[in-house]
Amino acid sequence: MESVQDNNLNQPLVQSKRPVGEVVSSELEEALSDTSLSSSSRLRLATWIELKILFKLAAPAIIVYLLNNVISMSTQIFCGHLGNLELAASSLANNGIQLLAYGVMLGMGSAVETLCGQAYGAHKYDMLGIYMQRSTILLMATGIPLMFIYIFSKPILILLGESKSVASASALFVYGLIPQIFAYAANFPIQKFLQAQSIVNPSAYISGAALVVHLFLTWLVLYKFGWGLLGAALVLSFSWWIIVIAQFVYILTKCKKTWNGFSIRAFHGLWDFLKLSTASAVMLCLETWYFQILVLVAGNLPNPEIALDSLAICSTILSWVFMIAVGFNAAASVRVSNELGAGHPKSAAFAVVVVTVSSTIISIIFAILTMVLRHQISYAFTGGSAVADAVSDLAPVLAISLVLNGIQPVLSGVAVGCGWQAFVAYVNVGCYYVVGIPLGTVLGFTFNLGAKGIWSGMLGGTLMQTIILLWVTIRTDWNKEVEIAQSRLSRWEERKEEKLLNE
Repeated sequence: MESVQDNNLNQPLVQSKRPVGEVVSSELEEALSDTSLSSSSRLRLATWIELKILFKLAAPAIIVYLLNNVISMSTQIFCGHLGNLELAASSLANNGIQLLAYGVMLGMGSAVETLCGQAYGAHKYDMLGIYMQRSTILLMATGIPLMFIYIFSKPILILLGESKSVASASALFVYGLIPQIFAYAANFPIQKFLQAQSIVNPSAYISGAALVVHLFLTWLVLYKFGWGLLGAALVLSFSWWIIVIAQFVYILTKCKKTWNGFSIRAFHGLWDFLKLSTASAVMLCLETWYFQILVLVAGNLPNPEIALDSLAICSTILSWVFMIAVGFNAAASVRVSNELGAGHPKSAAFAVVVVTVSSTIISIIFAILTMVLRHQISYAFTGGSAVADAVSDLAPVLAISLVLNGIQPVLSGVAVGCGWQAFVAYVNVGCYYVVGIPLGTVLGFTFNLGAKGIWSGMLGGTLMQTIILLWVTIRTDWNKEVEIAQSRLSRWEERKEEKLLNE
């Protein structure tokens, strides 16, 4: 796991924003160490400094993730108004099958973050395009076996215990998502290529425009042409290709320094790049698949349509709010790695407190809104009163999940900044797959608690993981983490120079 740790210690924002970061980091460290100020004055000054840094980092990431998530969520909403079966099918396809490809592609694409960031920091601008192409080649190749999973999704879902009606409808939707696999394969390397140069706003603008087009085309295909689930899925795939093509056009027109055209060099060193990409995907996939299993297990309950519909609505809300936590996750990893690399243990520790408290406050607000609107939430997705009652029953579990998801991703970001990926991977396996899933299965089926029991048990796994990460973070010796981080960075710097020279 050393390669994964090294990979995440050098986040692109740290690389490309280093001169600015050093100035701000010194200001924060000085504020925390200024004994001429009272404790309350130091706290207010340091909090103001850190909040400005935090939200400049988190806001762009939140916007991009939210817009991309809304594109998928809007498709489920449109399908939900066609009927309960259509909502169940689209949610099972999106949350059960599509997340498999999303997790694998996003995880593997994360390798580009470090490599492009290193090349950009070393002024090896021509290497950014090579790394992006190399990652795209590997992700496109990975998309082929994933495509066969999509093609045979119906028998796979039936084998997993889904009803034939839901499996057939879901498979129809999944067939339309096959082009989306390869859109992911192109999108994530492009996205990381741009982020390595701190180019974030264009991606947000493109995602916003794609959402507008997507909403119009989905309405047209479903309500004017009557193409049903397959048409809705094809529009979703098309919308992702709009994002890919628009971002690539931006690269061709604006990134003259870092894009020098297609090169045969992209096919060199693919094996080492594959190992790095695979390692980068492990931690993310363990977490992504956990919630995917929640939907799949619920499909085996009596009256699976109502169970899946209610879980789909709650999962969609959870994933939407989760995008905010993902932005704070990115900010946490950047802030911690930045401060540790700069040799500022006080700033690193303080950044952890500020980002965790900020994310938790926001998640609590959403949890309260969920409880207040528990009887009305489902009507944004479907009109059935049975589904509304089921969602209302799940609302307390959803509210608790929202709060935990305001804390857990931030702590994972701290772990990435410190280089604890191997440890967190083991924690994820134990808490999610040894405790959470078996406990949820027992509560849901043995004790006949249904969807609420399944989710409650799996929520127990998330709670256990959060407590472990929180305990480890509280007990962290930040002076020691500074020494470890600087030692790793020195070793990686030597490897980076050697690799760049070899290229």
